Amino acid sequence: MRTPLLTAAAALIALGATHAVAQQKGAPAAPPAAAQSRFPPKAVAGSTQPDWRAEPRYATLNLTVGFEPDPRTVEVDAGGDRPVSGLAPDCAGWIDFSRPDVDLNYSPGQGQYPLYISAVSQADTTIVINDPQGRWHCNDDFEGLNPGVVFQQPLHGNYNIWIGTLEAGPTQRATVRVSEVLPQRR
Repeated sequence: MRTPLLTAAAALIALGATHAVAQQKGAPAAPPAAAQSRFPPKAVAGSTQPDWRAEPRYATLNLTVGFEPDPRTVEVDAGGDRPVSGLAPDCAGWIDFSRPDVDLNYSPGQGQYPLYISAVSQADTTIVINDPQGRWHCNDDFEGLNPGVVFQQPLHGNYNIWIGTLEAGPTQRATVRVSEVLPQRR
């Protein structure tokens, strides 16, 4: 019969062994183990990439397939002091690398709907999205001067969203739209 003290000690030893196996020679020490997330891990952000780990500036949306109302919207200030060129093939414009504007935690169900993430503004805006697998997606002119990205088979997990301005300069008002229905053409 195991005693609770021995069981707790065995669990701590197992956690330590797991941590030691995961750490590679010469790699920086990993942070203490955290509660398991139901979202897959992303690659580590560096100083040359926007910080997807930071708390979003405006909102976190938690949506499940078939969400209502559709679209969900968040008002943001688009733009920033860092160019996004080189982040991914279609990236253009300027964003604030310090934190996303919006985080979207999305559960697509059986994948019956596409996911549209876009922005609407009077200014020429761009969009940068880090998907649940850590891949970067960018767009400049999805609908007129408004940017958008379509995920035909969206993944379950966290999408980090930045809205930028095409040119450097002051921030511009914009509305982030998250929908499972193609935005209406104007």
